[in-house]
Amino acid sequence: MSPTEGMTLSTALPVDLDEAAHRCLVAGFDGTTAVPDTLKRLVDRGLGGVILFTRNVRDAEQVRRLTDTLRALRPDVLVGIDNEGGGIGHLVSAGAPEVPGSFALGVADDLGLTARCADALAGHLSTLGITASYAPVADVQHLPDNPIVRTRAFGTDPELVSRHTAAWIAATEARGIASCAKHFPGHGGTLTDSHHAMAVDPRPYDGLDLAPFRAAIAAGVPMLMSAHVVFPALDANRPATLSRRILGDLLRHELAFDGVVVSDALEMKAIADRYGEAAGARIALAAGVDQVIVAVPDPEVALGCRDAVLGALRDGTLPQERVGEAAGRVRRLAERYATPAAEVAAWDAGAGLEAARRAVRSRGGPRAVRGAHVVDLFPPPHPALNWGGEDLLTELRAVDPTATGTCVTGEPADPAALVDGIVRLAQGAPLVVATCDAGLHPWQSCLRDALLTRRPDAVRVATGLPDDGALCSYGRGKVNLRAVAETLAGV
Repeated sequence: MSPTEGMTLSTALPVDLDEAAHRCLVAGFDGTTAVPDTLKRLVDRGLGGVILFTRNVRDAEQVRRLTDTLRALRPDVLVGIDNEGGGIGHLVSAGAPEVPGSFALGVADDLGLTARCADALAGHLSTLGITASYAPVADVQHLPDNPIVRTRAFGTDPELVSRHTAAWIAATEARGIASCAKHFPGHGGTLTDSHHAMAVDPRPYDGLDLAPFRAAIAAGVPMLMSAHVVFPALDANRPATLSRRILGDLLRHELAFDGVVVSDALEMKAIADRYGEAAGARIALAAGVDQVIVAVPDPEVALGCRDAVLGALRDGTLPQERVGEAAGRVRRLAERYATPAAEVAAWDAGAGLEAARRAVRSRGGPRAVRGAHVVDLFPPPHPALNWGGEDLLTELRAVDPTATGTCVTGEPADPAALVDGIVRLAQGAPLVVATCDAGLHPWQSCLRDALLTRRPDAVRVATGLPDDGALCSYGRGKVNLRAVAETLAGV
């Protein structure tokens, strides 16, 4: 039991204020069937939302039973999930539609196709009883060495990103699913991943990529997610999630956004290491965030954040009016989105592969290389972003059963021996060398260059951002890799 759960009547807050504070929290949890007792108690006191991850997903029927169970506890609890498409998705085992990452959609640059992909993802969410989607990514991939946005963005041009962000939001809203543009006011101009440390974007105000967020607001997006990024041109002292200047002066007043502002996960090191999750929750709400997300399934972290907010309300350091305002926005969001649609129309299951194919073929491709030996180099999955285990060899063998290959998912202990072994295995066959953002992972560059020295005839593939003329998939989602495989096999 947390300290607040056991507080005396003399220190208890009024019931309506206690409920309002709970509305301002979104919590993650462990399990695929039963709801933990701690979460039940939070929901009973007004918890605003839960966020699901791969750990909560076994299959489609199980997810729907879980979301029904959550709503049986409280009908207005919002059930959300990160649902960007591409390699970033938690619903693979629940039959999620296969769509490419956003960058491939930007390369295809067909707003109707982007809308069809977003519609497919939103339609699937509706069948599962999930009514809040923490997507799309409205960041602009501004710096080549940005470590976290990359193919999650629609592109490098703010105008293109704006158009596709608006198309995605409109399609999601048409399904009755709450969309969320992230990460305000942009994460594409940093050289640090805020999951690991505080990120800074040093650009002047007029150099920031605000256009996609303006477009999202114009499109009626009901939620925006804040970035754990410091913007010295806006606030030199605090990241956006904790900044009144950014969330108040810029977002509420200048951009006139009146929807729900949600924080990125508070356990990310940009917040947790410098402020602590509990203090982060209190400061974020005071700064203008309406809901703070605690994604880790540790109930003590969620309770600590909740207790910090309740304590700040009791001692007056967090104004009651601010929490009441935030809770009111969350209530309005729930009134509109908490209840899943009774009937769900079919979606276009082929839109994702069509988009991936158009992206790969937008710049042509190499001659067909049947019977190739594929070397697929890619980094281990990001700890906070799901990866479904897709690899290029599997997709190539689906269209060319004579293909062979080697997958390397991290820096090898003996690179020279690995290169020798690959060259032997590929003797007499075409060689395909695929990398994923090799510029961020020097071991990939070293292996690629060593293989090209031994086999200058090898075909190069990039499964992240473009890489010096290599055939590019613009992402590692299954359909991204299938589209590349088809091009390599000439089908």
